[in-house]
Amino acid sequence: MKVSENPDVILEVLEVSPFLENTYVFGKKSTKECVIIDPGDEPDRILRTVNFLGLTVKYILLTHGHLDHVAGCGKVRKETGARVGIHRLDEEMFVNASRQGYILGFPAQDQDPPDFYLEDGDVVTLGDLDISVIHTPGHTRGGVCFLCGDVLFSGDLLFAGSIGRTDLPGGSYETLIRSVVERVFTLPDETLVFPGHGPRTSVGVEKRYNPFFA
Repeated sequence: MKVSENPDVILEVLEVSPFLENTYVFGKKSTKECVIIDPGDEPDRILRTVNFLGLTVKYILLTHGHLDHVAGCGKVRKETGARVGIHRLDEEMFVNASRQGYILGFPAQDQDPPDFYLEDGDVVTLGDLDISVIHTPGHTRGGVCFLCGDVLFSGDLLFAGSIGRTDLPGGSYETLIRSVVERVFTLPDETLVFPGHGPRTSVGVEKRYNPFFA
């Protein structure tokens, strides 16, 4: 059975302010465990959702270290005791979140160091769900995607009809394009893509219609 069609799987999408970033609560009803992917802001809202669903947060998984994907991490981490994982190449950006906030004119707290690093090929286990880590640099040097069956969390690598920006420190247009073509477009067309901003899409749709690749 596809993960996306499994009635035991929970996949909640919270669009959090002020950057309209997608935070994902991904878990299982039977085990009452979940991961939170990219708690970008509104930690109280994220916590209310988790509590309403009766879930225990096992991990906080970060696709990259930009502020709009990590600003809510500190409080969620403190309240849940979840372990935080990020790619080592984005660690400095993550822990120095206040520096990003200063540049953006957005108040932010620095983050404690991650509990573990996410490396290409790693598998994060959540009950009988295996979440694979795919290193996909381009938006940032340490950007990753998370793949679980036919569900891909793409962070700011790939959007519906677009791609992530590459004009920030650590970004590279050529590297991003290569990451998408070699690491994402090699997945089955029916793989659903849940991006860091905007609506979900699929690998097949983006291969055919995304103007950066079509």
